[in-house]
Amino acid sequence: MNKNELRNKYKILRESLDEETIISNSLSIANQLLKLNVWEYTYYHLFLSIVAKKEIDTETVLQILFAKNKEVVVSKSDFKTDILSHFLLTDNTQLKINNYGIPEPINGLPVPESMIEVVFVPLLAFDVYGNRVGYGKGFYDDFLSKCKPCTIKIGLSFYEAEDKIEGVYPGDISLDYCITPSKIYKFNEE
Repeated sequence: MNKNELRNKYKILRESLDEETIISNSLSIANQLLKLNVWEYTYYHLFLSIVAKKEIDTETVLQILFAKNKEVVVSKSDFKTDILSHFLLTDNTQLKINNYGIPEPINGLPVPESMIEVVFVPLLAFDVYGNRVGYGKGFYDDFLSKCKPCTIKIGLSFYEAEDKIEGVYPGDISLDYCITPSKIYKFNEE
């Protein structure tokens, strides 16, 4: 299937999820993350969930990062430029839900992409090659293209991999891992 077909398919699938399933599967994903060997870094970028779009609840991942004394970075979206700006999440960070339902920092200490070592990537679908489908605005492809090549990209998905996403183009940034409630996918192996 192409990106638009997959985008539509997974939006419909997610819409059918009830709150109990979202909570249970989000917790399973967080537990799977603990099995990864990616905890020696300092700066971790985490997306804050859009509740209305029934995204994975990243609250448990956030608690894991804080428990491991990691620096957590969150983003603010500029829908005029389709660019994300990044800020350190601290006890003093004020969050506000924007017009698109995204919790974002109002203020804070800016963090350049070059400092971010691990990125948890939101997505609608992904394939066995590590390609992903998001909402289609390109925010994360732009963001990830500005990170260092060694930055680890980890997708989080309620669903298992598709065989192949049709229409992948060179500007698409692939994942290094994708975590589902029952499986860890590893891509880009040498």
